[in-house]
Amino acid sequence: MTVARAQVDDVIAAADFRAALRRFLRRSERVARQSGLTPQRYLLLLMIKGAPGGAEQSTVTELAGRLQLAQSTVTELVSRAEEAGLVARAQSQADARVAHLRLTEEGERRLEQAFTGLAAERDNLRSAFAHLDGALPLQ
Repeated sequence: MTVARAQVDDVIAAADFRAALRRFLRRSERVARQSGLTPQRYLLLLMIKGAPGGAEQSTVTELAGRLQLAQSTVTELVSRAEEAGLVARAQSQADARVAHLRLTEEGERRLEQAFTGLAAERDNLRSAFAHLDGALPLQ
């Protein structure tokens, strides 16, 4: 099978993007660990702080959707982060069955450290997106 030159260029662009994404993920793991967080805890804190609408809080159900994990997995992750002093729960005023999760001061501090340490990586990833966007035709 022969691949047309345009397709080869698309494959190269997609491969370059995947390599940049993988570098970003590996660097994120290292920076998270340097900040005293597991990669999973870093993502948890990031998703809580970066909740849609700027609320800086989330529920387990919302986190399960955003992280693409089972609710039981997120519940365990939240419990461990709570035990580590990174996350605090507050009962919803509207529905007592719902707990809103917020970062503690320590959670804020560690997230800030990791997030700041990844600024250059985010710039590199934005550049990779822009390159991919310009290289691949819309389908």
